[in-house]
Amino acid sequence: MSETPLRILLCAGEVSGDMHAAALMRALRARLRQPLMFRGFGGDAMRAEGAELLYHTDRVALMGITPVLMNLPFLLGMMRRLRREILEWKPDLVLTVDYPGMNLRLAAFARAHGFKAAHYICPQVWAWHRGRIPKVARILDLLLCVFPFEPELFASTPLKAVFVGHPLVERAAETRAAPRAALPWQEAAHRVALLPGSRSGEITRILPRLLAAAARLERDLGGGCAFVIPAPTAAMRALGERVAAETAERPQRLAFVDGQARQVLLQAHAAAVASGTATLEACLMRCPTVLVYAASPLTALVARLLVKGVRHLGLANIIAGREVMPELLQRDFTPERVAGQLRRYLTDSAARQAALADLDETLARLGAGGASDRAAEEIAATFGFIPRSGL
Repeated sequence: MSETPLRILLCAGEVSGDMHAAALMRALRARLRQPLMFRGFGGDAMRAEGAELLYHTDRVALMGITPVLMNLPFLLGMMRRLRREILEWKPDLVLTVDYPGMNLRLAAFARAHGFKAAHYICPQVWAWHRGRIPKVARILDLLLCVFPFEPELFASTPLKAVFVGHPLVERAAETRAAPRAALPWQEAAHRVALLPGSRSGEITRILPRLLAAAARLERDLGGGCAFVIPAPTAAMRALGERVAAETAERPQRLAFVDGQARQVLLQAHAAAVASGTATLEACLMRCPTVLVYAASPLTALVARLLVKGVRHLGLANIIAGREVMPELLQRDFTPERVAGQLRRYLTDSAARQAALADLDETLARLGAGGASDRAAEEIAATFGFIPRSGL
């Protein structure tokens, strides 16, 4: 057994990417014969797996034009440090996970300086700009895709793009198999999950509208409702609690919990979820969901100019090719409309059953679990890392 550790610069800029990166760390350790060293940026899950974090997701998880511009000096300094880290630490692999805005720039720098680069979770080139496909192909050695239609997009390029499955499928199976978590539903007749996003800007923009919708729903149903908000990190919980305390219109029975988003969605009767990975988790937990989002006016304008040929924002809707989760965006995202959709799921059995059937059909397209193991296998095969005997 070689005692020389493989050095992997591992970079994940958001809570979901941190979770997927941590699972990939476990899979790589299980598959490879050499000891591994991980360094880069990520969150609590990566840190728990032993990664040395140079930056935390709480600081770098930014979405939209305005937040990025406001934090531009920090982001530029972060990029300079990471480039120095590549040149001085000399990793055997630069492995980036999602967060394409920064991560693909980092991968391009690494490859231009002779380092190997792989990216896990294909950037949404099918939504934002198909003209980016040749550029992505030039800056990577390996692209690990999580949706079955993605490798075909790169078929005309020399890039090795492989569908490994979606990592949330296995996480969802683990959640369903685990004992039910004790959550503060207070024996309510109607359990509603509220997920306002994992970034600070999302929470400050989206949570007040969700709380107003919850208060309206509570009045419409004459009580009997409980609302639970799973916070992705301690910092985001503190922010959410502060926003809730400052919001005049909010439900009486409201509780925050640390993490446990999938358990909350599994036990909820309905949910209102900010667009992002959490909407796919809601689908995997078979929770009838209304998808919401409100970006800054500048971000919304840029998105309208860039997004071409995509009818839906939500991942479940994109996979299904139709709307299996109603999408309430920007001006359509009002407390009245959110409350009305949630009320349908809670009181109309036909609407609820139709929603569950749509979610099941969508889930069938994602295939079985094991994405992390297949991703680790592809990394080992592509870069010649030595697998453990018998694998």
